Amino acid sequence: MRNLHQIISSVARIAFCASMILFFGTNLTAQNKKERVRLNAEYVKVTSEENFLNIKASARINKQTVAVKNIELTVFEVILEEETEIGKLMTNNMGIAKFVIKDFSALKSDSTGVYNLSVVFDGNESFKKASRDVTFRDATIVTDLVQKDSLNFITAKLIDTALDSVLEGVDLNVRVERLFRGLKLGEDFYTTDNDGQIQVQIEDGIPAVNGILTIEVVLNESDDYGTVISTLDAPVGKVIVDESTFDQRTMWSPRGKTPFVLLAITYSFIFIVWGIFLYLFINLIRIMKS
Repeated sequence: MRNLHQIISSVARIAFCASMILFFGTNLTAQNKKERVRLNAEYVKVTSEENFLNIKASARINKQTVAVKNIELTVFEVILEEETEIGKLMTNNMGIAKFVIKDFSALKSDSTGVYNLSVVFDGNESFKKASRDVTFRDATIVTDLVQKDSLNFITAKLIDTALDSVLEGVDLNVRVERLFRGLKLGEDFYTTDNDGQIQVQIEDGIPAVNGILTIEVVLNESDDYGTVISTLDAPVGKVIVDESTFDQRTMWSPRGKTPFVLLAITYSFIFIVWGIFLYLFINLIRIMKS
C-alpha cells in the first residue's frame, strides 16, 4: 500500500512538473514569436527631376493587415551578388517610406542593362528580418507640344535608355495634373506605335491658372521599367484667375495672418483694461500710504 501511495505521489509530481514546463514553455514561445514583415518597393522615375523608391512595410497580425511604422530600412545596390549600402531610411506612421536616389548616374547596371537594388529590414524584438529586391531598366519619356490645324497635341516617345531604342506596344496614360487626382486626357491609355510614340489631342477649355496646363505622360507600374513620369507645361488652357486668399489677411485666415485692423482693436482693448488695472493699483497704494 505504501509503495502504491509513493508511486501515485511520484506520478503526480512528474505530471505537475511536466504541465508547468509545458505552460511556461508555451508562454515563452508566444512571447518570443516574431511577426513577419512584408516589404513592397516600387521604382519611380520623374524624368529630369528625381528617381526614387516607394516603399511600404506591413504585417499580418490577428488576421488583419497593419502598417509597420518607425522601422529602419537599408537600401543596397547589388552588383554580381555583392551588396553596397547606398542609404538608410525610416517608415512613417503609415508604414510608408520614400528613398530618393540622389545620384542615379552613380548606379551600375548589369550586362543586360538591369539595375538591381535590395531593401532590407534587419529585424527587431517584434518583427523578423525581411528583404525585397527591386529590378528595373532605365527608360525615359520625351514629350513635346505640337499644333496642327489650330489644334493642340502632346506627343510622347518612350525610350529604353540603355539600348537607346524606342519601345513599341507599351501603354501610356496621359493626364492633366490636379491637386488631388490627375484629370484623364482622352482615352484610358494610348499604345506606342512602331516609333515608340503616341499623340494625344489636348481638349479646348480645360481651366488652368494663367492658362498653363501641366500634362503628365505616365508609364504605370511596368514590370521592366517601374513607373516613369514625364511632365510638360503647356500654355493652352483656359485662363482662370487664382482667387485664393491663402496668403492674405482675412477673417478666415490662419492665426498667423490675422488682419491688422483686428489685431489693433484687440491689443487696444488689452492696453485699456491693463491701464485701468494699473490706475486702480496706483491709487490703492496712495490710499494705503495716506
